[in-house]
Amino acid sequence: MRLSELGQKEIVNLNNGERLGLISDTDILFDEKTGKIISLLASEKKAAFKLLGIEGLEKEVPWESIRKIGYDMIIVELE
Repeated sequence: MRLSELGQKEIVNLNNGERLGLISDTDILFDEKTGKIISLLASEKKAAFKLLGIEGLEKEVPWESIRKIGYDMIIVELE
């Protein structure tokens, strides 16, 4: 699967049903030596707040926490 295919998928936490946002709104941390993805940084503020210059906290989603990539969402398991 290509990263471009993940763009509009929503990230949802399996433990509490929390919606963490769209994958297209996240930053991706990767290992520069191996090129492997380490984690996703999902912003806790909505896009409208970003437009106003209000930055929110980011929730780090380790790549190992991804449990399932479905047709329209990515299920992760976070505490």
